[in-house]
Amino acid sequence: MRIAQVAPLFESVPPVAYGGTERIVSYLTEELVRLGHEVTLFATGDSVTSARLVPICPMGLRLDPNCVDRYAHIVVLVETVFSQIDSFDVVHFHIDYFHFPLLRRRWMPNLTTLHGRLDIPDLVPLYRTYCEMPVVSISHAQRKPLSWLNWLGTVYHGLPEDLYRPEFSCGEYLAFLGRISPEKGVDRAIEIARRAGMPLKIAAKVDPADREYYQQKIRPLLREPMVEFLGEIGQKDKNEFLGKAYALLFPIDWPEPFGLVMIEAMACGTPVIAFRRGSVPEVMEDGVTGWIVEDVEGAVKAVAKVDRISRVECRRVFERRFTAERMALDYLNLYQRVTQALESRDGLGPVGPVKVKVAA
Repeated sequence: MRIAQVAPLFESVPPVAYGGTERIVSYLTEELVRLGHEVTLFATGDSVTSARLVPICPMGLRLDPNCVDRYAHIVVLVETVFSQIDSFDVVHFHIDYFHFPLLRRRWMPNLTTLHGRLDIPDLVPLYRTYCEMPVVSISHAQRKPLSWLNWLGTVYHGLPEDLYRPEFSCGEYLAFLGRISPEKGVDRAIEIARRAGMPLKIAAKVDPADREYYQQKIRPLLREPMVEFLGEIGQKDKNEFLGKAYALLFPIDWPEPFGLVMIEAMACGTPVIAFRRGSVPEVMEDGVTGWIVEDVEGAVKAVAKVDRISRVECRRVFERRFTAERMALDYLNLYQRVTQALESRDGLGPVGPVKVKVAA
């Protein structure tokens, strides 16, 4: 198939450091190429891919000191995609809803993976307006606020099978990996580690929007003697950081759409202690890949039970459920469905969007 992948522009594909969506777009793109498909990637100019790259801007907008108006680049991205749209059998968007108005006026086989949270009131009138657009969720939990959308299916994220090397010996510290913000719960991770009497290593970025929260709420907590703050780390450092951890702490307080760090830990053989929020019960297998808990007290108790979790089994679950190959095959199935939906109309292009029946 001739497949277009349309990536966000905030990070390169793959990202230099933090950037979940762009990493998934990279893994999917490379796996589709490996499977023999003709893939075009619309992304930043500093992206690295074996697909054909159409660069939109010189570098990831988050790290570009000269970028003032990010939306200007997104408009250019959408215009560039639609100027080439007849070159593809299917276009896969990862940019939220920015392309919806043009799709209304120039329809072709497409789908959009929604990577973010959907429990925001402002989104309701927008998605009501474009409720026929074929969309994909990254967990069943993510769908709940907008359950009435034209959901094609749920495709869980996947990682290249050889991206991480599992470590089967137990580490001596707890780990927190991600972003410092109120909903991610680094303050709760510090409390869990303190009460469990274990060292905690924190590898996390601080976005400008969360700088004040970091300075006022989190920075004072980093003075704890058993807490080590490493800052933002890149892909090359993650294997050692996660693999040598006793367990990953994931004490979130928001409707997490997926939680990529959980499967990264599994790939390293590291158990996860996660709060029961959002996608956690779908991604985690309680008592198999770690422990699902309700609060800090439950997490402290779970730390004492981590030695009951098989690190070998954590890796096996990753290999069975969360590889990039499985993810790519799932998406290929959806690509075929959206193209067949058009072909079923006697070979004629639709006068408007085709409603694709939601998968069971």
